[in-house]
Amino acid sequence: MQQQAQLNLFDEAAAQQAANDNTPQTKWEAKFRVFHANNPHIYELVKRYTFDVIATGRERFSMTSIFERIRWHSNVETRDSEPFKLCQNYIPYYSRLFMEDFPEHRGFFSTNALGKKGPRQ
Repeated sequence: MQQQAQLNLFDEAAAQQAANDNTPQTKWEAKFRVFHANNPHIYELVKRYTFDVIATGRERFSMTSIFERIRWHSNVETRDSEPFKLCQNYIPYYSRLFMEDFPEHRGFFSTNALGKKGPRQ
C-alpha cells in the first residue's frame, strides 16, 4: 500500500511538472514546432541545401551555414515574397529533425546537448 502511495505521489509530481514546464528548452522546442508546422517550405529548403552539400562529398557541415543559405535565397534570390525572420534558436531542432528523418546522415551536423537554457538565447 505504501509503495502504491509513493507511485501516486510521483505520478502527480511528474504531471504537475509537465504542466508547468516553462524551461527555455521546452519553450523553444514548442516555438520551433509551431514555426515548422506553419512554414514547411523552410524544411524543404533545409533538405535541399543539405543534400546539395552532401552531394559534394562532405561528411559534416554546419546547419548555421544552411540557415544563412536559406536567408540568402529568401532575401536575395526570391522576388515578390515578404521577408521573414529565421530564428537562430531553431538551428538545433532542424539539425536533429534532418538527422532523424535521414538516419543514414546521422552525425552530419554537430549537435550539443540542449541544456537547461535551451538553444542560444
